Amino acid sequence: MTNAVELREITKRFPGVIANDDVSLAVEPGTVHALLGENGAGKSTLMNVLYGLYEPDSGTIELDGQSRTFDSPRDAIDAGIGMIHQHFMLVPPMSVAENVVLGHEPKKWGGLATDRERASNAVDELAERYGFAADPDAAVEDISVGEQQRVEILKALYRGAEVLILDEPTGVLTPQEVEDLFSVFEDLTAEGKTLVFITHKLGEAMEAADEITVLRDGVNVGTVAADATSREELAEMMVGREGGLDVDAVPADPGAPVLSVDGVSVSDEHGGEHVTDTGFSVREGEIFGIGGVDGNGQAELVEAITGLRTPDSGTVGLGDEEITRVSRGGHIERGMAYIPEDRQERGLVMEFDLTENGMLGSQHIPPLGGGRIDWNGARDHAADVIEAYDVRPPAPAARAGSLSGGNQQKFVVGREFERDPDVVVATHPTRGVDVGSQEFIHNRLLELRDSGVAVVLVSANLTEVRGLADRLAVMHDGGFVDVVDPDNVTEEELGLLMAGERPEERERADVTADGGGGTRDESPGDGTDAGQRSTEGER
Repeated sequence: MTNAVELREITKRFPGVIANDDVSLAVEPGTVHALLGENGAGKSTLMNVLYGLYEPDSGTIELDGQSRTFDSPRDAIDAGIGMIHQHFMLVPPMSVAENVVLGHEPKKWGGLATDRERASNAVDELAERYGFAADPDAAVEDISVGEQQRVEILKALYRGAEVLILDEPTGVLTPQEVEDLFSVFEDLTAEGKTLVFITHKLGEAMEAADEITVLRDGVNVGTVAADATSREELAEMMVGREGGLDVDAVPADPGAPVLSVDGVSVSDEHGGEHVTDTGFSVREGEIFGIGGVDGNGQAELVEAITGLRTPDSGTVGLGDEEITRVSRGGHIERGMAYIPEDRQERGLVMEFDLTENGMLGSQHIPPLGGGRIDWNGARDHAADVIEAYDVRPPAPAARAGSLSGGNQQKFVVGREFERDPDVVVATHPTRGVDVGSQEFIHNRLLELRDSGVAVVLVSANLTEVRGLADRLAVMHDGGFVDVVDPDNVTEEELGLLMAGERPEERERADVTADGGGGTRDESPGDGTDAGQRSTEGER
């Protein structure tokens, strides 16, 4: 059988780094091929070579047995290759429909203008066909990260790619939505299309892929059949050692409340309400998890907590002080660290080097900042973060934009964790990082918790948030559906909560289905008190 894609002895060098070292990869037509590896292992580089973004220093590319050379992504697209990047290639001010059809716009008036109605209808039809919720007329800059990812998927499908490269497309989906996406994979491969699926979630790779290839330090260390391997074997192939995959947390011993959020509501300039009368508190030595599908108010709630946005109503307190209208810099001075949802938009300045990025937020605070910046101290600080969090390349002078997405994430996480905070607000802290780095970040979060730090963990990764959180709030449509004990809730129940189904609604439905009647003891709708009661004395 002729392979749909065959990369032969691909080598790609950058200054001081061999990103791909004589890598070969074969992908059979009509299959899903997973590509795994640590951050900096060369996965994205290899796929960027296939997509025409990089020219290999040596090696060849074959599609359907024919040797091909791509001078640009346009050449790759014309050859039937589509790629959804980890950092989206979208135009923020343009609408969803305009982004999807960009470069392939339906025309009217003799080809002089884009037919916006046809474009909108085409996106509607495509979204409905593949089960994605998308408003064709919404501006990309106004939608969540998860929704932007779905736009990228639609954009590639609109172009009719025969080979589709997907870089971690499941990170913002509920379990039910992940299953729906995998059903789409089946539909696409049934039509003869070929998928390369990049993911750091080993269980998903084993479930969705036919074969799995692992890269380590720029080298292909092996390809295995998904149904003939294990999570442990794949993890060892990725990191070169045996490692823990599951979070092993001892019960928390929480102290006094540190962070308090009371009745917070947040709306946009058009009057649309993103967060409605939401409140909770987090104690010393406790991880309070917030789960849910992106776009349900998590980002706006976090912005209100961290000083990036002033809520319309409600208060935020840190210790005994109200900080609702304190600036972001004031939050840092008062001991609040923050890992943002979008590391490139909010966490780093891409043109700055790591020394400069390591100072962000602390440039006016001793010992690094104040009246005069201590550049020697700043370089030493960046070097310490780089070493402790295994950032590659290990160079304080490296420009942030030159790092892979996972290494950018590790640097941001390290900078925030090393502020000696009283409160950490961590939003998707392991998004896009490899299994070894996940383990390290998870252990560091637990160490911070056990040292008395109050942690707010926002994540769409159910395994992560269930494994780390001492209490777990599920957010839908701007508020908490319920607050639960992560040890006593199933993944199916969490999926239903993430879809907005409140527990009292399920109870009423169960009573009706059983033919019962009468009243039942129901938890309050916001779930806060119920969540506190359910965890008392259990963790």
